[in-house]
Amino acid sequence: MALGKNEVNYVANLARIEIKEDEVDKFANQLSDILKYVEKLNEVDTEDIEPMAHAVDIPTPLREDKVKNPKGKEAALSNAPERDEDYFKVPKII
Repeated sequence: MALGKNEVNYVANLARIEIKEDEVDKFANQLSDILKYVEKLNEVDTEDIEPMAHAVDIPTPLREDKVKNPKGKEAALSNAPERDEDYFKVPKII
């Protein structure tokens, strides 16, 4: 699947990157090569392969969820750039 200039500019727009006009052909070739590789991967028979989240089966280490060394209100607010009594003061975003 060969990509044209319009597709490369569309992908660049989606990725919010600015590419120069002289780079469009280079990126078109690179993206086309990536798509060819993905098409080749689609030819592999994966019928009996179980889906996995990671290439290596590593169990997730879990620990008991319990509070350790509570810092307290004053310690938590001690690094606040600004505070209003017992609260963090942050700029209004709206």
